[in-house]
Amino acid sequence: MKNIRFVGFRLVSVSLIVLVAVSAFGQDGNAGIQEATNKVKGYFDTGCDLMYAIGAVVGIIGAVKVFNKWNAGEPDTNKVAAAWFGSCIFLVVVATVLKSFFGI
Repeated sequence: MKNIRFVGFRLVSVSLIVLVAVSAFGQDGNAGIQEATNKVKGYFDTGCDLMYAIGAVVGIIGAVKVFNKWNAGEPDTNKVAAAWFGSCIFLVVVATVLKSFFGI
């Protein structure tokens, strides 16, 4: 009879510990998602400024390459100029569209 009470006591105590542990980890998920959203919004402006800076560097490198091709008289200068210009415009447009898409 003593063993049955001891086993019953262990079962109840283990169940209570599991219940407390589950309730401690079962917090509201919305708070975590909101915190992550706020952190991403905090870094978003910095990321967009970085995209603009990368676009400026790519534009300067492209301008130098196109100038060298133009001075060398190479026939594919227009194609290279369009590719470099298009990449710079793409970076600026992506940063702007992402800002407006996420409402930041």
